[in-house]
Amino acid sequence: MRHTDYFDSFMKNTVNLSQYNLDLLASRVDAIYAALKADPDLGPRLVKKIPQGSWAQETIISPQNGKPFDADFLVQMTEEADWSDDVQQYINAVYKVIHHHSIYGDMPHSRKCRCVYVEYANNRMHVDIVPYVILTDGRQVIINRDDNAFETTDPSGFTQWMKDKDKIANRKLRKVIRLLKFLRDHKNSFTGTKSILLTTLLGMQVEEWKKILDPGYYSDLPTALLHMVGDLDAWLQARPTKPSIADPSNQVVTFDHRWSEETYAYFRDRIHVHAAEIRDAYEETDEEESVKKWQALFGDKFQAPEASSSSRKFGAAGAAAGFTGGTNLPRISSSGRSGRAG
Repeated sequence: MRHTDYFDSFMKNTVNLSQYNLDLLASRVDAIYAALKADPDLGPRLVKKIPQGSWAQETIISPQNGKPFDADFLVQMTEEADWSDDVQQYINAVYKVIHHHSIYGDMPHSRKCRCVYVEYANNRMHVDIVPYVILTDGRQVIINRDDNAFETTDPSGFTQWMKDKDKIANRKLRKVIRLLKFLRDHKNSFTGTKSILLTTLLGMQVEEWKKILDPGYYSDLPTALLHMVGDLDAWLQARPTKPSIADPSNQVVTFDHRWSEETYAYFRDRIHVHAAEIRDAYEETDEEESVKKWQALFGDKFQAPEASSSSRKFGAAGAAAGFTGGTNLPRISSSGRSGRAG
């Protein structure tokens, strides 16, 4: 059985990152960008900030099992001719400001391969600052510090691809991605598979022709979940070894470095198991048994709306304070601060 009301409640109360945390995330990104912009050396090199990843694509979820939630954002920088032979200087310049800042310098922070990492330990969240450059020849690039080289990217192209696929799926793709990310974290299943791969692989399964053959293919969330995961399972089972996964926004770029043969094999096996579990719960005709089967997948917070609302009212402190499950991104400008402290 589908239990669409259970799914709606589960998404709102358990899976989606709360509006409070979305707003907090946006304010902290604004504050970090303002700090970078205020630096007399770095500030003139900055063009704007651009949300990236699950935050931009609206697939971010509430953290599970004590894990933090995070946001990536691009810091567009002007091309510096003097750095052309040492492109890690873009990351180093951002890191220098963070490292010497009166607030961020005292917080856990580090340089990673493609970003500068800042951790808000008490709030179980972190922010990745990704330097991004549009070169004079038109290429959009980020920096690989380990290789000291540019990597081609198209963040707005990927986000648009996601929006187009989500539209085909009757606005269900993003929700299915959130559910699979929750399942991964809740069960510690296929944890070696990065979100960008999960997002791309699920999006690849969404096709207009499937709706022509079956107009109800993406009619509601449990039905879309059944079909997308089932289609992904069939695609994976036809590929016993790790396939090459191209970036949908730039077919020259692949995500192949994001996993190994071992992590691919494990992901393939787990999706095969989960696809069967989803079908079993969906096709179960006994209402109580069907709920139990969905709960075996998603946990005991998969409840009827009344039970879920009651649980939130008397349970989590965040809910008692009035925080609700948000689904929409806060509006953030390309520069400046939201007015909240970092």
